[in-house]
Amino acid sequence: MKRYQDPAWTDGMAVSLDYNYAMADFVGRVGLTSQELQALNPRLSSLHEDLSARREDGRLGFFKLPYQTEILEEVQKLAKPLFEWCWDLVVLGIGGSALGTQALYQALCHPQHNRLSPARRQHKCGLHILDNVDPDYCYGVLDGLDLRRVAVNVISKSGGTAETLAQFLFLYQLLKGRIGEDRLRQRLILTTDPEKGVLRRLAEREGFKTLPVPPEVGGRYSVLSAVGLLPAVVAGINADELLAGARYMDVRLKTAVPEENLAYRLAALFYLFATAKSRPMLVFMPYARSLASLGDWFCQLWAESLGKAHDLEGRLVHAGSTPVRALGTTDQHSQLQLYIEGPPDKLITFVEVANFQHRVEIPALWGDQDDLGYLGCRSFNELLQTEYTATAFNLMRAGRPNLTIKVPEINPFTLGQLFMLLETATVAAGFLFNVNPLDQPGVEGGKKTTYGLMGRPGFEAYQQEFASSPPLREEYLVK
Repeated sequence: MKRYQDPAWTDGMAVSLDYNYAMADFVGRVGLTSQELQALNPRLSSLHEDLSARREDGRLGFFKLPYQTEILEEVQKLAKPLFEWCWDLVVLGIGGSALGTQALYQALCHPQHNRLSPARRQHKCGLHILDNVDPDYCYGVLDGLDLRRVAVNVISKSGGTAETLAQFLFLYQLLKGRIGEDRLRQRLILTTDPEKGVLRRLAEREGFKTLPVPPEVGGRYSVLSAVGLLPAVVAGINADELLAGARYMDVRLKTAVPEENLAYRLAALFYLFATAKSRPMLVFMPYARSLASLGDWFCQLWAESLGKAHDLEGRLVHAGSTPVRALGTTDQHSQLQLYIEGPPDKLITFVEVANFQHRVEIPALWGDQDDLGYLGCRSFNELLQTEYTATAFNLMRAGRPNLTIKVPEINPFTLGQLFMLLETATVAAGFLFNVNPLDQPGVEGGKKTTYGLMGRPGFEAYQQEFASSPPLREEYLVK
């Protein structure tokens, strides 16, 4: 029996929420009262009905992903032959096509995974995510790889992402010169829309291997689809357990009464602090280095889903709150001063990890020196936990509300829970803010202008609009 099939183990791995230090009982009038939270209960009941209906009719496709085990079987089938020859998988993608994969990789792979010998990696592949067209960065990553042993996963839901297509064209030409076009075709996997887009058309014409991104799943909600699953499996991450964790959280959320629903309560806290308490800055601060990229993933999820000019009735509202990723203990020494004494416009959300895979003891040396001696016979683990406790307490004492998502340990099961929890909370917050959490109209303008400036047919008007804009003025340039 796999461990995630043992109810005692799964219940011991349940993610939870502690929002004591966000309440008025602890931080005074800047915090929330029980009455303010209870006043949202009717809206949470309506929210639950709305999400249940949209889940059933398929409008919230990410809810289906943990249950679509057939796509995992397809992923595993494609990954299996790679282990016979491939040393490194290069992922080409940006935004939602990269951040979830980066979160998986950082949280669940050895920090030196890409530098370990194949034997120590159990003959799984190194993983390299090119999420930027910075030429020095892309060149540098590829320059360190044996391209004869590289496979490439090109990820773009629409198939039209300019940055990803540019990387694809460059890498295709590079590999074609090294290994030949016939062999190259067997080393490419395109993850894209199942029916439309240039990548889909190209795959059908050239015979490239493909995986689908469900049309009803937006990129930032796609980490549990083939977008994240193929890189995870190739790198040796237990994707079965990852999906099991997401299912476990989904069942918890579906069966909880609205006022006790973990995702709804998290959404309510974020929403009320952004609106009723005028705290539009949402700091997401894991106390584990391996969860730093989870913070980056969450920041995109929250910002792109909720930062909207208009509400569902078309009224101008400029909704949303601004997510900021911080890292404990690192940012105690860089950002905490601002959080404690700066503008009172922030809600801090910690992610606390109870148990780590390793325990690192601190030697008892120079015990006669008080500034050193007190650390002896303690551990890194105890110091990290104490730092989190002290930071949360001192924020509370300064009247700075904060809350904590508690994670028993970092493993595929708990990470699957976090993905499902935060995605559901984000959609729930969209209901509370009265905006569409599934679109991203604000970024389309930049894309279209880029297409025009780069000469893409059909976008000439955007190039002309740019050309006709006022020229830059010399007096505003400092040389």
